[in-house]
Amino acid sequence: MVLGPSLVILAAGRARRYGGLKQLAPIGVHGEGVIDLIASDALAAGFEQIVIVVNPETGPDIQAHVAEHWPQETSVSFAVQSEPLGTVHATLSAESCLDTSRPFAISNADDLYGRDAFEKLAGHLGARSTHCLIGFQLDRALVGDLPVSRGICNVVNGHLTDIVERRQVYAWDGGFASDDGLSPVLLEPTTTVSMNLWGFQPSIWPLLHRALESHDFDDEPEVALSTFVGRILHHYPMRFDVLDTSSRCVGVTHADDLPLVQMDVRLQVELGERPEFAFSL
Repeated sequence: MVLGPSLVILAAGRARRYGGLKQLAPIGVHGEGVIDLIASDALAAGFEQIVIVVNPETGPDIQAHVAEHWPQETSVSFAVQSEPLGTVHATLSAESCLDTSRPFAISNADDLYGRDAFEKLAGHLGARSTHCLIGFQLDRALVGDLPVSRGICNVVNGHLTDIVERRQVYAWDGGFASDDGLSPVLLEPTTTVSMNLWGFQPSIWPLLHRALESHDFDDEPEVALSTFVGRILHHYPMRFDVLDTSSRCVGVTHADDLPLVQMDVRLQVELGERPEFAFSL
C-alpha cells in the first residue's frame, strides 16, 4: 500500500535536440543520470512510489539503468507511451500504475528541480486538496545561451490564473527575450515559469481524458500539460496553487548544456544543497 504521494516521471521524449538519451545524461558527481537525481530528490522529500513513462524504443535502456543503479527497495514501475502525442497522453499512460483516488505529481525526466521544490510539492499533496504547480523564476530556470520553451505563468494571490507557452526564450542583454512572435518580447528575470512540476488531485483524471478525446491531432500533433491547464483554468472552477521555491531548475535540453549542468550539480554538493551520492536520503 502506497502511503506517501506518487511521482510520475515523463521519460518518453525522443531528445532530438539533445542527440542522445538525455534522461540518463551523467550530471551527478559520480556520473549519476538526470533521472537518478530526480528520483533521489523525490524520495528524500517523502514520495513513496515512482512511475516512469517511457517510449518503446528507449524504454528498455532506461529500465535496465534503473534496475542496476536504484536501491532495490524503491517502489518503481514503468508505463509505455505508445505514441508521441504529448505530455497529457504521457500522463494518461501512467494511469493504470497509480491509485487514481489519490493525488500524484508529474515531472520531466531531463530537468533537475532541486530538493526544496520536491519538499514543497510533497508537503502540499500531503496537506491540501488543491492542484498545484511549482513556480520557478525565469532567471533560475535557464542554462546556457540556446533558446528553449517556457510556460509563462500569471499568478494572482498565489493562484495560477493563466499559463502561456513561450518558445525561443533566451538570455539577452542582461535580461530575457522570446522570438516566438508573441508579446511581450522582453521578459522579466523574476517572471514565474512552469517547468512541468505539477501536483494533481484525482479530479484531474476525467479532464485529462476529455482533453485527449476532443483534441484535433491533425491541427496540433501533441497535447501539452501547460496548454491543457491553461485551457481548463478558463472553463472550470479549479484552483491551482503556485508554490514558490528557492531551488534552481537546470536541465539538458541541448548537448551544450551538459557541462554547465554538471558544474551546477557540483556546486550544489559543495554548498550542502544535495548529497554527494544519489539516493543518500
